This record gives sequence, C-alpha cells and structure tokens, in this order.
Amino acid sequence: MRLLVLVLAALTVAAQYPLWWGKGGWMRVHELQKQVAAQQENTQALAARNNALQAEVQDLKSGTSAIEERARGELGMIREGEYFVQILPAGPKP
Repeated sequence: MRLLVLVLAALTVAAQYPLWWGKGGWMRVHELQKQVAAQQENTQALAARNNALQAEVQDLKSGTSAIEERARGELGMIREGEYFVQILPAGPKP
C-alpha cells in the first residue's frame, strides 16, 4: 500500500512538472505576459510620439508661424528690419 502511494505521488509530480515549468507552463505564460505589457507600453509611447509629430506636420503645412519659429530657432534667421543682439555671460576675470 505504501509503495502504491509513493508511485501515485511520483506520477502526480511528474504530471505537474510540465504544467509549471514546461514549454507552455505557467512560468512561461507569466514571462510572456510581462513581455506583452512592456511592448504595449512601448507602443503607447510611440503612438504618442507619432501623434505629436503629426500635429507638428499639420501645423507646418497650415500656417507660417510654425515655419517662422523653426527658422528663427534652428537657423538663426531674423526678419527684415530686426536686429540680432547676443548677450554673452560674464566669464571669470583674468
């Protein structure tokens, strides 16, 4: 009788092993769920970035104020009749 209980316990453990640690076991499922959640966060961040870029493109297509802002900021351009004044920070005295 004792041998039968040991054999049944060993068979139960052998049957449970693939369920928990096998190729499609619970541990693998949990790991894949974490990967899916991380990928969804990444996708949401990229979607927000795409929306911001799309809004910027739309702004550049529709008006001149965005183009002017870019020209001033990135290219250092000024309008006709304006003066560019650059103030340098005070450095250490020699």
